[in-house]
Amino acid sequence: MTSSSDANDRSTVAPADQGWLDVGHGHRVWYEQTGALDGMAVILVHGGPGSSSTARQREIFDESRYRIIQFDQRGCGRSTPAGATAHNHTDALIADMEALRTHLHVERWLVSGGSWGAALALAYAARHREQTAGVLLRGTFLTSHADLDWFFHGVAALAPQANADFMQVIPRNWRRSAVTWLDRCFSGSNLEQTLQVAGAWQTYEMRLDNPHAVPVNVASLGSDATDRLIAKYRVQAHYLARRCFLGESRVMRAAASLGGLPVALVHGTNDRVCRPQNAWRVQRACAGSRLAWAAQGGHDPTYPAVFALLRGATRAFAETRDFSTWPGDSGSTPG
Repeated sequence: MTSSSDANDRSTVAPADQGWLDVGHGHRVWYEQTGALDGMAVILVHGGPGSSSTARQREIFDESRYRIIQFDQRGCGRSTPAGATAHNHTDALIADMEALRTHLHVERWLVSGGSWGAALALAYAARHREQTAGVLLRGTFLTSHADLDWFFHGVAALAPQANADFMQVIPRNWRRSAVTWLDRCFSGSNLEQTLQVAGAWQTYEMRLDNPHAVPVNVASLGSDATDRLIAKYRVQAHYLARRCFLGESRVMRAAASLGGLPVALVHGTNDRVCRPQNAWRVQRACAGSRLAWAAQGGHDPTYPAVFALLRGATRAFAETRDFSTWPGDSGSTPG
């Protein structure tokens, strides 16, 4: 274990250690390092698709023990060009992660991702197992047709008003093919419509996790915020319309291939965005993996029970380089 004095003696990566990595086809991927330069390397894989990395995402890690590497996926956040969908697919993202590992001279790292980031983390780890020290997943998304059907339709059983309000921005004859229409919408030139749809989509996501969330007021957004919002959902529509260039069978094969590697999953029992059964299935496919349920937790990693389990998992991995002692008495289901 590392004492407080040991932690203070560690060399650290300044928050200013950030930049862009040219990954080809006009794309530049933004990355940042924080934490301990000589600590356990971890790459954080953000969700979406289309979202971005934030400082809050790294709060589950002890910066005195971890070298924390974050990046914005192609077309996302600070990566350029923003919202670009050309040459933007999952195999390219996996290659970008590996290029970043090489660029930063990391031998092996813990791969941590939530939601869509969990699917991408599994796909990366399956392809680059030798470079993966372990995998930590939260709110797992399987990229399946069933996942999309749940998000756009099935969840209406639990959140009828939120779903009905979102469906109002989609033409009635397209609602059973919502993903296809959304992809066409964000590929089009009607910026006023695109902005309204993006605002409704973000509101929908927030209200699934928090029924009292304040709707996004797109009229109050400045030009930069407007551009970011449209770019986020353009990338998301592009990926979802193509099942994230993965599909459930490929994600499940990736999980099965990681047997024997330290793998931990956390999932909120009240997650309305990604169904809890996703984590249950991945855990059973991946021999030796461990799953902990966050009681009353939703999709957001800041739910107290979700955060506590994630923080406990990273603490255990820092101490033992596996998850064998996690989650203690919190209720795991070992594989």
